[in-house]
Amino acid sequence: MIANLPTPAQPLRIGTRGSPLALAQAHETRDRLSAVFDLEQEAFEIVVIKTTGDKVQDRPLKEIGGKGLFTKEIEEALTSGAIDIAVHSMKDMPSAQPPGLTLDTYLPREDARDAFVSLKYQSLAELPEGTRVGSSSLRRRAQLLHRFPHLEVVEFRGNVQTRLRKLSEEVASATFLAMAGLNRLDMAHVARSAIAPEDMLPAVAQGAIGIERREDDSRAAEMLAAIHDHGTATLLAAERAFLAGLDGSCETPIGGLAEITGDTLHLRGEVLRPDGSEVISDARSGPVEDGAEIGRAMAAFLLTQAGRDFFSWR
Repeated sequence: MIANLPTPAQPLRIGTRGSPLALAQAHETRDRLSAVFDLEQEAFEIVVIKTTGDKVQDRPLKEIGGKGLFTKEIEEALTSGAIDIAVHSMKDMPSAQPPGLTLDTYLPREDARDAFVSLKYQSLAELPEGTRVGSSSLRRRAQLLHRFPHLEVVEFRGNVQTRLRKLSEEVASATFLAMAGLNRLDMAHVARSAIAPEDMLPAVAQGAIGIERREDDSRAAEMLAAIHDHGTATLLAAERAFLAGLDGSCETPIGGLAEITGDTLHLRGEVLRPDGSEVISDARSGPVEDGAEIGRAMAAFLLTQAGRDFFSWR
């Protein structure tokens, strides 16, 4: 039995970004904990923290510091004790955590695929030459330009609602979103189609929610263990080992996806030149328990194939 379970008078404080999707993920975490421990929702407090990545919308992430800008302020609040746990989209998480923090709880993974979204067209293949496609993701930009070099890519940041508004304002004629986010917002109908991983390999850990805590918080550790999804953890062990081996960040176009069939883990990965002119990919399989080693081995192989200047702009 866990001592000192949260109460309405002393709630468990859940830190999150403030977008509708981030709040949906925080509410899912709260609801799972509430159900497992038979606690009323008032025993939890959702604490919204605005991150630098949310505040600065007019520049690409690589110009203002990278992927960690979606987590820095939240992790500072966690370290200081202002919140008890932090809920993150795992595709936004750097491969290492700050000292004193640990990320060892994952909720069941949603659909990992990218979604094609347009108010005019049904699929990527329909887009005429010169069509503007909006994306702030270097991975998606590189993948799109590799397959469809006749298209134009424009910067396109913001939450789901902001991106849909930009489409209606014709800033671009199409964009990409994560199917997982649309599903969690009950907005799957927004997608014209889900893009097969064979056509667009998703970001590492896309579709997974991670929950971060302080290493020395035994109560949080015990509570989170009760909602941890081991299957998702197995997939992410392989994918994040692959990402870490490449020293991946939002400045590096990387795709990766692990899947399990029986006792076998299958991992696909790729690195791209930022302009889409070249892709180097690999696929490996092995025992489920060797997932992290498979990821590290794939990263090492792709690094030898890519060469030192592979990720620089031409």
